[in-house]
Amino acid sequence: MNTQIQQADVIIIGAGPSGAVAASLLVKKGWRVVVLEQQVFPRFSIGESLLPQCMSFLAEANLEEAVQSQAQDLGFQFKNGAAFQRRGQHTHIDFTEKFSAGPGTTFQVKRADFDKCLADGAMQQGAEIRYQHSVSAYTDCEDGALLSVIDENQQRYQIKGRFVLDASGFGRVLPRLLNLETPSSFPVRWAFFSHFEDNIRDEQFDREKILINIHPEFKDIWYWLIPFSDGTASIGVVGKPNQFEPQEPLTCLNQFIEQDAYLSKLLANRVAKGEARAIKGYSANVSSLYGEHFALLGNAGEFLDPVFSSGVTIALKSASLVAPLVDSYLRGEKVDFEKQYSTPLQQGVNCFRTYVSAWYDGSFQDVIFYSEQNQQIREMISAILAGYAWDLDNPFVKQSDKRLNTLVELCQQ
Repeated sequence: MNTQIQQADVIIIGAGPSGAVAASLLVKKGWRVVVLEQQVFPRFSIGESLLPQCMSFLAEANLEEAVQSQAQDLGFQFKNGAAFQRRGQHTHIDFTEKFSAGPGTTFQVKRADFDKCLADGAMQQGAEIRYQHSVSAYTDCEDGALLSVIDENQQRYQIKGRFVLDASGFGRVLPRLLNLETPSSFPVRWAFFSHFEDNIRDEQFDREKILINIHPEFKDIWYWLIPFSDGTASIGVVGKPNQFEPQEPLTCLNQFIEQDAYLSKLLANRVAKGEARAIKGYSANVSSLYGEHFALLGNAGEFLDPVFSSGVTIALKSASLVAPLVDSYLRGEKVDFEKQYSTPLQQGVNCFRTYVSAWYDGSFQDVIFYSEQNQQIREMISAILAGYAWDLDNPFVKQSDKRLNTLVELCQQ
């Protein structure tokens, strides 16, 4: 073991989107940032349909241009909304027709290439990223935190940072090491998914939107279809464990596709590409999003559900919120992480939670497919589904439960 303790101003665990954005924002402030990433990029990750709000956070971190310039070469698909299908009913939401200011379009991305694009951009701005370096222990110190790390050669070393950000996503490094994990308020669900050459021939199919498809019999089982610009697509199905038979993921996914007449016809010529995967019990929560010398970003803190694609947006929002606070902290200023980070971040997370919960009980589905929608209300809902869940000028954000419940009652009369 290398006994000499290395030093950094900020250590970030994980080089995914929240880690790359936080690193970019902090190196711009002049701090030495070391990012410890357990894997080698590019690597597969779920969460491929971005929301327009993401583009604002990428622009803030000087990473949007890199994504825009490489979009075509990497197969990223321009995205302007979401389409929905339920037992032959079709509807859609256009994100450019929204209540909140900000971008109304974004991309559907292959996360392996997207995440590498962001990480490379963070390095170009001055962040140091160490791939295949995993954190095995965290020790709080009077003036920071000491991390024990295992490198790509299985050599151990220690590095001390004045502040640590955990952007490890589903790895949830600090929640595990510091016993911060708590049960999610959502029931356990499973997701089975894979990439396909979709070979979609239907001229009415809109590749510029994610398709969210509801199972013909069970309102709490749904499918995603995320098209990419190279003719491939990410396709998945989500449900509770008792709704799936124990079998190989691709077999399970194909069986569920065949259960829906619209999807079965749309994807009649699909060809699987690569490995089918399963994620089980993915929803997670923690007892606290911060400590004296650390904060949790994105999925390392809480992950709700893949429906509405909120994961990357929450991750980038957390990085945008926390970076200026860490900068102030390092400069010796007083920072209230509860009031300035945890509370405002949770405000948007709780807004998303309202809509996710209502999706699974079927009430928000009734709103989505309601035939006589008020345009102003439609634009407020569109803004939330576009990622603007922190816009308190939007009544459906500020009073998400109350407003949505009232709207559901009107639509179900």
